[in-house]
Amino acid sequence: MLPSSAITHVEPNELARRAAIDFARRLVQCWQEALGTELLGAYLIGSLAHAGFNRRYSDIDLAIITAAGLSRDALDGLKSNAVALSTDWGPKVSVFWADQHFAIGRFPPLDRIDYLDHAVALMERERLTPPRPTLDEIRQYLRGATFATWVERAQSFAETEALKPNDHKMYLRTILYPGRFYYSWMTARIGSNEDAVAFLNERPLAGLDVGLIVRALRCRQAAADPDGLFPARTTLPSQFDACAKLIADGSGPAN
Repeated sequence: MLPSSAITHVEPNELARRAAIDFARRLVQCWQEALGTELLGAYLIGSLAHAGFNRRYSDIDLAIITAAGLSRDALDGLKSNAVALSTDWGPKVSVFWADQHFAIGRFPPLDRIDYLDHAVALMERERLTPPRPTLDEIRQYLRGATFATWVERAQSFAETEALKPNDHKMYLRTILYPGRFYYSWMTARIGSNEDAVAFLNERPLAGLDVGLIVRALRCRQAAADPDGLFPARTTLPSQFDACAKLIADGSGPAN
């Protein structure tokens, strides 16, 4: 037996990251059996591919490229495979998919950037690369319906009187989102929450409380409950107002 001094301590998030990747590999094997030669590639994207995976708050983001796309029934079947394989990891799976021409599917511009810059192949018959979204395309996406949804969530949290346990993940994401929005708006890139905070510290956005975002990031890194951040909920609308002003100005050169 090794002496205790020789045993390397592995950080809990790293242990979880390894377990999540192992699960993803086994899941893709199931998907290969289900889809056969129709499946052209399966990839890790998101925090498992670039950085910032958290054992409590992260999803397992998978990009799937098939020859002709996926029907609703086929997609539902893949998601059912995930839950059947693991009741812990399965519900965390988020599937981004496209056909071989990237003409149909669920693959928003930022996730295409993630695929192009960070994708880790779990299975690949052929590497297919869509055109890289431009800064204008990224900004068009960021200012659209997704932003309106986040604004509604911010307002909802601002008006609520108690933070329910099943809202912890979304509450943290709502605090962190303005930082990630600003990072992508300015750079046409996607990165971790840590990347966004580092960028904010270098180039603060007027009206944005960076300190609140930093506190949320520390909470996420510790996989802690965000109850201590709940009093800050009333400031969330002003955080998104700062982003809305950036959208209205249409300003900011890409790095």
